[in-house]
Amino acid sequence: MIESIEFTHEEGSRKERSVVVYALSTCGFCRRALGFLKNNGVDFRYVYVDNLPSEVRNAVKAELRERYQIKELFPTLILDDSTALTGFDPQEWERQLGLA
Repeated sequence: MIESIEFTHEEGSRKERSVVVYALSTCGFCRRALGFLKNNGVDFRYVYVDNLPSEVRNAVKAELRERYQIKELFPTLILDDSTALTGFDPQEWERQLGLA
């Protein structure tokens, strides 16, 4: 299901890792997280999960829970399709992205 979603791409100069963010359009933490990535020049893709049709939204949430063994929390940052970080913790995101 995730492979069929249309993501928005934000071009950045830091392309060392594959970075995908699942966010909510109404979430202040999500807006801060996306701004953090942009301000740090990270190349990433994102999707506002709450803007997806309900059946797609529910399938995406279930797939994220199953694939990454995480609780449903936004924003969710996926690195290299293997590491999932839930919630916006700037210090942890810096560390995981190699920005520190």
